[in-house]
Amino acid sequence: MTDAEIRDNADQHRYELPVDGDVAVVTYNLSGHNLMITETLVPEALEGQGIASRLAKHVIADARARGLVILPVCPFFSAYFQKHPEHAEVVHPTYRGILGI
Repeated sequence: MTDAEIRDNADQHRYELPVDGDVAVVTYNLSGHNLMITETLVPEALEGQGIASRLAKHVIADARARGLVILPVCPFFSAYFQKHPEHAEVVHPTYRGILGI
């Protein structure tokens, strides 16, 4: 698997990663330069393989490249940023305060 397999399905407002016949997704709302991450869904059969983290890394890199700031409403993304504060600059300043990063 490569990150090239992750795609932004803008019509459905989600990043998608197909794996073994299933699809892991990160849903979002985009408003101006704000990318609100609302949910991360990994099918049960794919849990424990680091797929959500791969998606998070891809979304963060994509947001940086597009000059977006992330509003991590999704519990997984909130926890990810708390574990990886080195990505704080891509998080909206209000959420940095909320997350303590």
